[in-house]
Amino acid sequence: MSHWLPASPCTPSTCAGHPGPARHPVPAAALLLAGCALTLTGALCAPLALPLLGRSRRERLIRCWAYGVVRAFGVRVRVLGPPVVRGGPSLAQEGLSAARGGASLVQGGAQGLLVVANHVSWLDIPLVAAVCPGRMLAKSDIRHWPLLGPLAALGGTLFVERERLRALPDTVRAVASALRDGSRVVVFPEGSTWCGRGPGGRFRPAAFQAAIDAGAAVQPLRIRYRGGPPRDLAPAGAAAFVGDDPLTASLWRVVTSAGLTAEIRVLPQIPAGSLPGRRALARLAQSTVASDSANRPAESVHH
Repeated sequence: MSHWLPASPCTPSTCAGHPGPARHPVPAAALLLAGCALTLTGALCAPLALPLLGRSRRERLIRCWAYGVVRAFGVRVRVLGPPVVRGGPSLAQEGLSAARGGASLVQGGAQGLLVVANHVSWLDIPLVAAVCPGRMLAKSDIRHWPLLGPLAALGGTLFVERERLRALPDTVRAVASALRDGSRVVVFPEGSTWCGRGPGGRFRPAAFQAAIDAGAAVQPLRIRYRGGPPRDLAPAGAAAFVGDDPLTASLWRVVTSAGLTAEIRVLPQIPAGSLPGRRALARLAQSTVASDSANRPAESVHH
């Protein structure tokens, strides 16, 4: 198995249940149509509108649109964390604030930034874009997904051929080049989706080598999905897109699950050059994300 083909023990039957309240099929279908329509609108309009806008207005539009996509599928959004700039607050500068409505929490100028997060769902993609739009690093299969695939390509996604280990050096060089050019590059370094009820996967080090080569800082994010009351503090399985779960089944499960909240927390930044090797940098980023979940209920389905 290559470094780009990690395995997750999560399966739809064991991890993707929703014990909370259910939404009636009629409003659920309306949400599904609204979410797909807004996603398709973005895919069609982006090539026409975005080139006409300056960088700050372009990112503001992407954030608002991405926030709207998550909300259109019936999922509330909660963004937590300190305002962060590239080269700004680091692990030594902890803080906490809240933001709503796609507010910008990660800003910056010309310096590139590697954004890393744990991976739970297809919802992670618009959720991260609602906080800090960037070029995604994604498996080449996503290019062929309905709606999300064309949108990912239009957004400058860097596609990875996971089955070809020999393509890994080229991928690292491409990510480093994008970072040197001042882009944010968004990576889910677990390499696979996990349901969020266990410790998650190990952060693969390849993308962190690109950050070292480019002299870029690393911005960790923590993603959680919570169910409705009375268990709103527990991880929500309905959002998990794991194993061999079809995308259509996952879409329907999300819109029929009432009370879902997507929570994304901006964690302290890891400055460029703070660690000498990619493995140490990957471990630090992973522990930063994992330590933020230390107060979660101990209800893992994985043993």
